[in-house]
Amino acid sequence: MVDTSRDRPAGEFRPDTEEVPWLTLADLIDEGSGAEVQAFIDRLSPAETALAVSRLDPARQESLLKILSAEDVAEMLVDLPDEQAADLLGDLSAKDAAEIVDFMESNEQADILANVGSREVEAILREMPHEEAARTREILAYARDTAGALMNTEFVVFEEQRTVDAVLSHLREKADTYSDYEVQYAYVTRSGLLTGVLRLRDLLLSRGQTQIRDIMIKEPVRVLTGATLSDLVQLFESHPGFIGVPVVEPLGQLVGVVRRKTVQEAQGEQAKSLFLKFSGIVGGEEYRSLPVHQRALRRLAFLAPNIVLNMVAASVIAMYQETILAVVALAVFLPIISDMSGCAGNQAVAVSIRELSLGLIRPGEYLRVFSKEAWVGLANGAVLGALLGLVAVLWSGDAILGMVVGSALALNTLLSVLIGGSMPLLLKRLGADPALASMPLLTTVTDMCGFFFVLSFAKAALT
Repeated sequence: MVDTSRDRPAGEFRPDTEEVPWLTLADLIDEGSGAEVQAFIDRLSPAETALAVSRLDPARQESLLKILSAEDVAEMLVDLPDEQAADLLGDLSAKDAAEIVDFMESNEQADILANVGSREVEAILREMPHEEAARTREILAYARDTAGALMNTEFVVFEEQRTVDAVLSHLREKADTYSDYEVQYAYVTRSGLLTGVLRLRDLLLSRGQTQIRDIMIKEPVRVLTGATLSDLVQLFESHPGFIGVPVVEPLGQLVGVVRRKTVQEAQGEQAKSLFLKFSGIVGGEEYRSLPVHQRALRRLAFLAPNIVLNMVAASVIAMYQETILAVVALAVFLPIISDMSGCAGNQAVAVSIRELSLGLIRPGEYLRVFSKEAWVGLANGAVLGALLGLVAVLWSGDAILGMVVGSALALNTLLSVLIGGSMPLLLKRLGADPALASMPLLTTVTDMCGFFFVLSFAKAALT
């Protein structure tokens, strides 16, 4: 048990370290025992490891990386979010970082190095073995969330004229190397071109002098390096028994393997990224361990433009001040109409972004979106408008007020789902990020239209 009773500042609260893993980890780091630190980290889940490391002060984080072996640091960094791992790696010298990265699988190397500055990445790659650095550069060059960027370059491959005995002998000789590859299949090539997949079961049950091209699965399913994440998700959904799928260049050269679990992790990361963008967090991940100025700037990048957009929406109210003064009750219903219409539009935005990411819709298919959303907007607008109109009548006893707010909400709901459904398509076509830009633009439009409908209908009713 670690001694947690060392001298501390008077009055400092010290909770039970068994329930607060970063305190135990800090004590072990202070003691300087790499073996005890690693044994403790081994008992933590990946989430607990990420929590404990993030709560350490910078000095202890630096000490942690120094007292562990490069292999142990590599295993720990893989358990952390990529951005957090990249920050820790970026604080090391290029030589030390390269030694750590060398123990990671190729796709893990690429995931973490993609979040390190370009200069630091190049310095690290120069310190790595030439062949491995070349593979990592190749993966980093592919577009994010494509098969090329997600693939592993560690796989077992044989030329098709090899015999069963020769293959088995090679596997035994390289057992230590292949033990880390999660070998389920071997891939068969002819001059580097993929021709088949070899099941280990078939290999073990075949005669020694049989050539592997006679027992391989011919014309296996494969994906190009440019296949998107949505393509990969659909492929694995349609082939539930697949653990991985080979990745080839356009001419058929085998360059890697994409695993099912890697695709699932990438899908989760994509969903998390969309959630952050919907919430107004731009510029990548945000953790509360980041510097305050960095977090503030990332949030202001979203909040500052919204001031202008909200002033535009508020200008509609200024145009109808006399109407509001005449019917003060309208002020009660303006935010309700704005908020309900915005919610309806956000639902349409979410569906469009999801369909775009899955390749189920193309940026130019506005008519399809309009036709599908119009009926939903009409139905929901009618129901919500009737409910709000009824509430207005019961509250004020004024049937005209009920008709004004009810019809305004119905019309604005229809408009918001049409705009919300089509806006991500337009932004995608213009090269903008639909997840980031759709929400503030939709909010501004629905507020302006909602205020305009209510106030113009009320003005017409008063005249």
